[in-house]
Amino acid sequence: MKKVFAYIVALSFFNVAYAQEKSPVSVTMNKVKLEFMVDQAGQPAYALFYNQKPALKKSFLGFSLADDSTFYKGFKLIGTAKKQVDENWKPVWGEVSTIRNHYEELTVHLQQQSGLQRKLDIIFRVFEDGVGFRYEFPKQENLNYFIVTDEHTEFTLTGDHKSFWIPGDYDSNEYIYTTSKISGIDNQPVVNAATDIAVRTAPDRYSVQTPLMLKSDDGLYINIHEAALLNYPAMQLHADRGTYKLTASLVPDAVGNKAYLNAPCHTPWRTIILSDKATDILSSKLILNLNDPSLIENTSWIKPMKFVGVWWEMQIGKSTWSYAKNRDDKDADGKLIPSGLHGANTQNVKRYIDFAAKNNIQAVLVEGWNTGWEDWFGNWKENVFDFVTPYPDFDIKGISDYAAAKGIKMIMHNETSGSATNYERQLDTAYRLMNKYGYPAVKTGYVGKIIPRGEHHDGQWMVQHYARVAQKAADHLVMLDAHEPNRPTGLQRTYPNWMASESGRGNEYNAFSTGNPPAHETILPFTRLMGGPMDYTPGIFKLKGYAPGNAGRQLHTTLAKQLALYVTLYSPLQMAADLPENYEAHPDAFQFISDVAVDWDDTKILEAEPGDYLTIARKAKGTGDWFLGAITNENRRTTSLNLNFLEKGKSYDATIYMDAPNADWKTNPEAYQLKKMKVTSSTKLNLKLAAGGGAALSIKLSK
Repeated sequence: MKKVFAYIVALSFFNVAYAQEKSPVSVTMNKVKLEFMVDQAGQPAYALFYNQKPALKKSFLGFSLADDSTFYKGFKLIGTAKKQVDENWKPVWGEVSTIRNHYEELTVHLQQQSGLQRKLDIIFRVFEDGVGFRYEFPKQENLNYFIVTDEHTEFTLTGDHKSFWIPGDYDSNEYIYTTSKISGIDNQPVVNAATDIAVRTAPDRYSVQTPLMLKSDDGLYINIHEAALLNYPAMQLHADRGTYKLTASLVPDAVGNKAYLNAPCHTPWRTIILSDKATDILSSKLILNLNDPSLIENTSWIKPMKFVGVWWEMQIGKSTWSYAKNRDDKDADGKLIPSGLHGANTQNVKRYIDFAAKNNIQAVLVEGWNTGWEDWFGNWKENVFDFVTPYPDFDIKGISDYAAAKGIKMIMHNETSGSATNYERQLDTAYRLMNKYGYPAVKTGYVGKIIPRGEHHDGQWMVQHYARVAQKAADHLVMLDAHEPNRPTGLQRTYPNWMASESGRGNEYNAFSTGNPPAHETILPFTRLMGGPMDYTPGIFKLKGYAPGNAGRQLHTTLAKQLALYVTLYSPLQMAADLPENYEAHPDAFQFISDVAVDWDDTKILEAEPGDYLTIARKAKGTGDWFLGAITNENRRTTSLNLNFLEKGKSYDATIYMDAPNADWKTNPEAYQLKKMKVTSSTKLNLKLAAGGGAALSIKLSK
């Protein structure tokens, strides 16, 4: 059902540039109001209001181009157009089965008053929960190919808001979040301390990444990000700690330019989500709605799934990705000498396949299966992997046949070591191999400095590379899980085979570093996950004593919280990340992972506060069953839940996986208990969460 009303089309010419300063153009949708104006210097600007109070003060817009450093002033407003859209659409997979796309659009047409008299359009879409806007460069005589050297988009805050941020790094999103006022933003100490991140490039100490989560002193939640990032660098934000003004800061290329464009063209959308309720921020579909519909016509082959993998054992040092100790460890015939520690060997992989087949897990990932791992990292080397040659102890055909006989899919792994040029040359070869052996999905990786040398993970060239890989995967009917790309911006609507990304600090940091603090998973949904699903790799059961040579290393969660993450951190490709033997030691707790869905008809954000707590309930696709996850930070918490989201008149069998009374993430993380009970829509529950703890509920229709 789609309704589009184009109800105002106005073309007005002004003799003076400041006419709109006195009478701004405005659009209101429920509690959200946008005002657009052009000031006396011909500078376009906007302001944003929520519930009749300022949310963003007057904020200027525009660019510097290589041949016009002042393409942000001297404009006149030559026309406006408005329209309304109200439609529903169905995602291929997701957190809900139907999404409403309801907005009022304002297009402003600008033209320079002198010089080349170039034109610029700005498109605003005002939703009930925020605003998205982008720049459009229309086809015109005096603007063809051009270079963006800076974007001057501003987000001028009304005060010194509380912020949840990570450094504005061109090459990594894998930092621990800092919570501070805007006036306290300084990423240099954070960057310097983050020695567990392989590549760090953060030249502006006052720059932060998006999505940026903010909260004002009077309780307004603001989330700033972008949508539909294609053919453009990722946007970071420079914070003026004195004026509380945030300004777009684009990731540069190897020669310092930001973007190479050809009119007609447009930028990604800049997004601002607003509410006086934290739960509304997480419920918003504004970013998805600003992305284009699927480019893939037949999506029947795209199937959300759970998987296990030969991965965590390498992270904790039990086995290795490499076949030999190093590249020079060879016998007299020049062949690599096996170290005996290689994880991706046929016998070990079959063990994971057997476990998956017994436990309702659909697939198995294997890393380290292909040659090249002896010399894969740290040398800025272009030709590392060929993506098709297995190590001698990995029987790719035998493993594929064995998995198929047990109804298990295999997930390919293509680590590039940052060498995107090498990967692009071999994409067709790599994906033909996946098709040959029936691999329905691939996990890609970009650990290390990028090649082309001088490019960054979040620059324009790499943004286009990630999209090319998604399209190539779609051409071969392969689903994609990308690690180390730019943070997502809703492109899973356009490329629904792009199921998940890492693009953040995942569970793996608990394996080889100081790990993630207990509040980390309560912040991620308000930041990293705003743009799309995250392959966080939850489900670690052995929470202490898992790292050889480091007895004190541990996860900063309880076991019950690891279960809850399957609900609170959404991904349609969801990993059960621990070793099979650690799951076999707790079969009652593993039952939740076996049961939990990865595709949903409905989602209810029951309670939320960034950095503190989160409770989400989700209804499994095509069933009447619900799953619920509740998590907290380092503080113990009791949460009271009303199950009124359940269907009235129905009875349900609930299994509650919760922290034991003496559980604590630091001293007793693996203590949990199970409780079974009948529940209905009128049931109210009190759940006690340990410090760093959580609870997971399986709520199934009674038979």
